[in-house]
Amino acid sequence: MLPSSSPPKPPFFLSLSLLFLLLSSSTKAASKTNTTTTTVVSPTPSPISSPTPRSTTSSPTSAPTTPSPSTHSTLDPKQLRALQTLDIPTSKDPCIQPSPHNSTICDSASPFRHLVSLRLSNCSSDVSFSYTALKSLSTLQSLTFTNCPITPIRFPSDLALSLHSFTCINSLKRLTGVWLSHFVNLTDLTVSNVPVNASGLYVILGNMDELKSLSISNANVTGSIPKHLPFNLTHVDFSGNKLKGRIPSSISILENLETLNLFSNALTGEMPTNFGDLISLKNVSLGSNSLSGSIPDSLSAIPGLVHVDLSSNQFNGTIPRFFSEMKHLRYLNLANNEFHGVLPFNLTFLKRLEAFKVGGNSNLCYNHTILSSKLKLGIAPCDKHGLPMSPPPAKDSSGGDSEGDSSDYDDSSKDDSSNKGGNHHGPNKVVLGVAIALSSIVFLIVFLILLSKRCG
Repeated sequence: MLPSSSPPKPPFFLSLSLLFLLLSSSTKAASKTNTTTTTVVSPTPSPISSPTPRSTTSSPTSAPTTPSPSTHSTLDPKQLRALQTLDIPTSKDPCIQPSPHNSTICDSASPFRHLVSLRLSNCSSDVSFSYTALKSLSTLQSLTFTNCPITPIRFPSDLALSLHSFTCINSLKRLTGVWLSHFVNLTDLTVSNVPVNASGLYVILGNMDELKSLSISNANVTGSIPKHLPFNLTHVDFSGNKLKGRIPSSISILENLETLNLFSNALTGEMPTNFGDLISLKNVSLGSNSLSGSIPDSLSAIPGLVHVDLSSNQFNGTIPRFFSEMKHLRYLNLANNEFHGVLPFNLTFLKRLEAFKVGGNSNLCYNHTILSSKLKLGIAPCDKHGLPMSPPPAKDSSGGDSEGDSSDYDDSSKDDSSNKGGNHHGPNKVVLGVAIALSSIVFLIVFLILLSKRCG
């Protein structure tokens, strides 16, 4: 009976299992359906709560308080086209995102903004100006060229008069003084590392009465320094030119002048006696000219001098002591002149300086009781008469200097090492002597013991 009744059980259990699976699958399907329904239904109210209608409704109210960038941040189309002719990328608004090499600054005019500052750097050699493009840029107040070998053309008068700052560094081939002279409203003029064809500086500066900062350097300019320079100048740099003649005494009226750089020209004559009237002067560089005479006493009246370079001229006389009383002085270069006498400075003053050069003055000497030869001033010590001592033979001089210097600077380490070496060798000999003595005593004791046994 058991074998006959056992076959029905598997179908029953199988059916029951299938029924359970069907129920569970239908439950999952129902839950998925509910979830899907919820997901589909939930976005239904979103169009109602969407901010779009509200923004449309409230836009007239919010528009005045939040200007639209498309309305207030767009450059004037004419100026945009002008930038394109100068090979400046304009895919983005130049007033908001200027390119890295060509900086632009705009005003806040409406509906279109206008350029007030433009800097062109590392220009392509095939870029060229057009008069039409420049005319549309007449709102510019600052214009800068750096490494831009562009051939200049005549600027429209509106642009020339609008500019307050003009900078040209290693740019603009074939510049002329007449071309520069049209910028009569400039307060800042910088021309450097570009030849300027001008018979003199006055051709350029004659009508620039508003200048405050003036730099025309390494420009191959000839002629002389104008007797009348703009009164408000604070910075003057004429270095690296071919200027001749004297420094005009009228320069002393520039009471706001802080920097005067006339380095590397062909200037002659003496410094003006009223040079001290430049009471605001902080930096003066007259090096590498052919100036002569003595340093004027009026220089002591300039309280804020920081940098003084009179090197490589033909200045003579004694070096004034008043330099040591200038509390702000940090750089003093009097090298390669014809100064004579005793150097009037002590070590306290020299330590205060960041740079001091006085070599190349063969008749100048220092008091060796005040200053040490280790300073290496480039001049001889004085004898008892205040004259440079005759230099010793070259061999003795070099040997004496090197030995003297090394004894105070380098030989400390050498002495230490030699002392260490001496102390090292001394203890070695003592230890060796002690060892030999002990060995001898031990040998003697052993010998005596053996001898006593033999005798016994």
